[in-house]
Amino acid sequence: MTDYRPNQIESKWQAYWENNETFRVEAQPGKPKYYVLDMFPYPSGSGLHVGHVEGYTATDIVARFKRARGFNVLHPMGWDAFGLPAEQYAIQTGTHPSVKTAENIATFKRQLKALGFSYDWSREINTTDPGYYKWTQWIFLQLYKKGLAYVAEVPVNWCPALGTVLANEEVIDGKSERGGHPVVRKPMRQWMLAITKYADRLLDDLDDLNWPDHLSDMQRHWIGKSRGAEVDFKVDPDSTGGLDANVRVFTTRPDTLFGATYMVLSPEHPLVDTITADARKAEVQAYCTAAATKSELERSELQKDKTGVFTGAYAINPVNDEKIPIWVADYVLISYGTGAIMAVPAHDQRDFEFATKYDIAIRQVISGGDIAEEAYSGDGELVNSGQLNGLSVAEAKEKITAWLEAEGKGAATINYKLRDWLFSRQRYWGEPFPIIHREDGETVALPEEQLPLRLPEVEAYHPSGTGESPLATIEDWVNTVDADTGIAARRETNTMPQWAGSCWYYLRYLDPKNDEEPWAQDKEKYWMPVDLYVGGAEHAVLHLLYARFWHKVLYDIGVVSTKEPFERVVNQGMILGRTYRYWEKADGTVLDKAGADALSDDEQDSLKEVVIAPADVRWADDAPMHPEHDIVLDQLSEKMSKSRGNVVNPDDVIQEYGADSLRLYEMFLGPLEQTKPWDPRGVNGVHRFLSRIWRLVVEKDMSEAEDAAQAEPKLSSHILDFEPTGDELKELHKTIMQVSEHTEALRFNTAIAQMMAFVNFLYKLDDVSRQSVESLVIMLSPFAPHIAEEIWSILGHDASISLAEWPDYDESLTREDSVEMAVQIMGKVRGTIEVPVDADQDTVVAAAHADENIARYLDGQQIRKIIYVPGRILNFVISK
Repeated sequence: MTDYRPNQIESKWQAYWENNETFRVEAQPGKPKYYVLDMFPYPSGSGLHVGHVEGYTATDIVARFKRARGFNVLHPMGWDAFGLPAEQYAIQTGTHPSVKTAENIATFKRQLKALGFSYDWSREINTTDPGYYKWTQWIFLQLYKKGLAYVAEVPVNWCPALGTVLANEEVIDGKSERGGHPVVRKPMRQWMLAITKYADRLLDDLDDLNWPDHLSDMQRHWIGKSRGAEVDFKVDPDSTGGLDANVRVFTTRPDTLFGATYMVLSPEHPLVDTITADARKAEVQAYCTAAATKSELERSELQKDKTGVFTGAYAINPVNDEKIPIWVADYVLISYGTGAIMAVPAHDQRDFEFATKYDIAIRQVISGGDIAEEAYSGDGELVNSGQLNGLSVAEAKEKITAWLEAEGKGAATINYKLRDWLFSRQRYWGEPFPIIHREDGETVALPEEQLPLRLPEVEAYHPSGTGESPLATIEDWVNTVDADTGIAARRETNTMPQWAGSCWYYLRYLDPKNDEEPWAQDKEKYWMPVDLYVGGAEHAVLHLLYARFWHKVLYDIGVVSTKEPFERVVNQGMILGRTYRYWEKADGTVLDKAGADALSDDEQDSLKEVVIAPADVRWADDAPMHPEHDIVLDQLSEKMSKSRGNVVNPDDVIQEYGADSLRLYEMFLGPLEQTKPWDPRGVNGVHRFLSRIWRLVVEKDMSEAEDAAQAEPKLSSHILDFEPTGDELKELHKTIMQVSEHTEALRFNTAIAQMMAFVNFLYKLDDVSRQSVESLVIMLSPFAPHIAEEIWSILGHDASISLAEWPDYDESLTREDSVEMAVQIMGKVRGTIEVPVDADQDTVVAAAHADENIARYLDGQQIRKIIYVPGRILNFVISK
């Protein structure tokens, strides 16, 4: 018998797979396909941590499982390598972004190969490769030709320190996510993509996808389709020195117009400066300047304290001619609706809080609720509403909208939260736009045959300081001539955002070496759509939305055959890292949790909480201990981060336990979609399980070896060639059924649990059939492929287990012959009986009477009723 040595086994089989291109795949018309895709990584300098490994392991299990089930499986990998982090590193170090990117990719690729993932590496892509971004530029030109790409001056998140525009998601508390630099809102000239023209299709087509409800709902919320009315409020000329102007608002509740007691403009609204009274200009300007430092996400946060300033101007409510004050508040966004709202504090909680804070009138116009305490948003009859009194909300909406249209004061309309996509960045490290601006004022697209427009090789990547990209300083690249007219021109100096390369990469995997077209039509028709797409929840909205938008445009021009790119999307849960804490008193005394909890409230207020990284913990009797004092540390589970020191490098786990143990442990932690804590001791448990399988099947041949370490492994003598029968046959088929069903459903933890139970069963047998062992090893192979390959070889197979067929099962052999059933008397369980699964009621009742323990409760009792649920429960109702 021998020890399981993963470090020797795993490198051997990884080399075998690479040398034999085991997972290389081509389209095979007539053979069913399965396209399983990972959200490809940004190759950061820190490499992978074990949280990344979870999703990649899940897709690899599916890929290997589907191959064994007879599918032609496409399972590719590549790199989302443009973006701000690489550019910032270049600025700090003077190293070209491509150099650091190449180093990072090499690290990531080494780690992925060390985990045994069955990628077709012949299809590897890199978004920074000119052969790739040639086609990103080509897709942009298709958008431009369709009128979906245009230039506009729009408010953006501008970071002076980084010298670029940031997406809302890259701004936290008014500062850049990377570096913590101040960010301001300012108007800038930007390229935009007209995604709003596809809003309805992006919304409607969600119904046809196999996506989790929460994921579809997030997309719907972001698109934010709402029906309502646009209403014109005339600015009161008496309050603005005779100004003749209207403020248009969008509202989903035109029925509440009589309850509008004030209006709010966003700080960016063009009328703010015009209508603000001279006495209030300084205060309004200061407020607008402060609002410019906040992201839209911060401003729209429902829980934040509402702030605003009065402009000194008034508007006239079109339904009752009442003059209402016009305020400026940052909770109103210029990017939604018209950038102005009518405020109905009696029936909108946000408006209620604002009106309460600033002592503005609150008028109820729908019966119900207690508006002294909070806004009422329910249904009811209209009150205090003139011609609408007595109507229901639905009736009032219809009537007031018709009146507004008839009076020329408004109209029914549909609005979307979705805004056109801001599609340019002031960076060097991104895809150049294939656009030139001629000196005669014309903007011209480059001919497709001139693609790719390559990034120039430069020595400096510092922001220009003017709001332009670093490319603007490279005169010999910027200055050009329009080839068709000979007119002098300047190239577009903004670059595309990182989203660009990730919007369509799944299509390039289909035909990555094609220089003549982005992909061959026959390959696209064979492989698309993606059958399973797995990645982190941070991409659940924008990446998926943008990719779906581009795909629909490509569908419209006839270069893809499916309306949607991703048939099924799954977000894996986060794996949390461990940190540890203790408490310290002012005099330096350290306390554990119990000691801290025992203090008075005043004493607890003075305690200092200290959090330490796993590397600083010492262990005693399986308890985490303070490095110097004998106290047990409190354990926390938090997002893995360098600052917390709780990042777990997969290289370290592989070195100690092997890749198979790491893969199996991450899948055994719990359901794929759940957030789960990492336990550094947990990997050892699955390592022991793999060692048990090894010992079950393998023993050493000592005949030629001088010592045990040199002995060759051979098949154990109790693995015999016979057909399994009886309990072994039933357990085998039950295991095949459950592992198959659970793997298909991505319930990997329960599939592993069933294999563990089967191994326990096999250990109880004197002799084990080869069929049971081979079936077990094939089922194990998607989860732990290296040990499965080694055992498969020891079993005498020359070909890779990756080519083996998944075992079938006979459903009749998975059913139990008998079932254990609870017997109740007056609802209380008095015992259990074992009966045939197909037993009728009379048989079950007789078995209950034959059980001594149950019979003593029934003796002398009159049975009034028998309640029988086949296979589950028997309940006797007796007379009292």
